[in-house]
Amino acid sequence: MRFAPGDDALLFASTVRDLLTKECPPEVVRATWEPGAPAVPAELWDRLSEMGVLGALAPESVGGLGVDEVDLVLVLEEAGRAALPGPAPEQAMVAVPALVEAGRDDDAARAASGDLVVAVGSGGTAAWLDGAGLALLERDGTLWAVDPATVEATPRPSVDRSRRGADVTWSQGTPLPTADAALAFDRGALAGAAQLVGLGAAMLEVTVAYAKERRQFGAPIGSFQAVKHQLADALLALEHARPAVLRAADSVARRRPERARDVSMAKVLADGAATRAGRAALQCHGAIGYSFEHDLHLWLKRTWALAAAWGDAALHLERVARAVVDAP
Repeated sequence: MRFAPGDDALLFASTVRDLLTKECPPEVVRATWEPGAPAVPAELWDRLSEMGVLGALAPESVGGLGVDEVDLVLVLEEAGRAALPGPAPEQAMVAVPALVEAGRDDDAARAASGDLVVAVGSGGTAAWLDGAGLALLERDGTLWAVDPATVEATPRPSVDRSRRGADVTWSQGTPLPTADAALAFDRGALAGAAQLVGLGAAMLEVTVAYAKERRQFGAPIGSFQAVKHQLADALLALEHARPAVLRAADSVARRRPERARDVSMAKVLADGAATRAGRAALQCHGAIGYSFEHDLHLWLKRTWALAAAWGDAALHLERVARAVVDAP
C-alpha cells in the first residue's frame, strides 16, 4: 500500500512552512498568551486563508482546493512546528468538511475563505468560542450547528494559554444528521497527531542546535554520548510516528473500515514521540528550558495540551485494542 504524499502536497507544505517561519515566529505565539489577545493575528489568519489552508478539504465548488487528508496533514505538521495559535487546524480538518457533508455550502464557503470562524467541540467541551460566528458541537453522536451567542460556556484553564477551551452547554441549535460525528472526531484526532509530529520535530531541531553551542567540560554537550542517545531516541520515535499519521490520513480520506484504529494508533505514536522529544529537550537545555522567557515552553506546553485533546493516549489505546479484538 502506498500512501506517500505527492510532489504538489510537498510543495504546498513547504510553502506553508516558509509563510509560518516569516509570519509566526515564537514572539507571535507568545503574544497570544496575553489576556484579551486574539487567538490568532488577523493578518496571519488572512494569509492562511489566501493560501488555501482553511479550505483545503473543501471542493472547488465552494472555494476550496479539493485535496485530501494526506495532503493536509503535511500542512498541519508545519502548523505544529510553528506552534501556530488559533483554530486554523480544526477549521481546516474538522469544520469545513463537516459543513460540506451537512449541505451547508454557504457556511462552508465562508469558512474556507476565513470570513467565518467556526468553533468545534466534542463531549461537552469546545475551543475558540470567542470571535466565532458558528459552533459545531457534538452531542450523543450528532453534530449540531449552534450560534455561539446561545452557548453557556465555562472557560477551561490550559497549561497552554494560547488555547481557549471551555465546558459548554446549549439548548438551541440545528442538528446536522448528514455530517458524520464519528468522522469529525477522527479528523480532529488526526489533526492533533499531525501537529504533535511537527511540535516534536521543532523541539528536536532547537535542542540539536543548542547542544552544538552549549559547552561543558570544554566540549559541546552534543558530543556527549548520553545526549546523543536521547536525541537519537527522540528522532527514532518521530520517524515511526510520521508514517503512522500518513497512514491514518489515507484511511480517513478513503473511508477505510480500519479508519478509527489507524487514527488512534497515529495519535498514540505522535503523542509519545512529541512527549519524548520534549523530555529530551528539557533535559538537554537544563534550567533555562524551564524558564518562561525561553521559547521551548511554547512548544512543550502545546504538546501537553494537544496530547489531551481529541482523546488522550488511554482512550486511543483502548480503541486500538478494541479494533484488534473485534478484527475477523
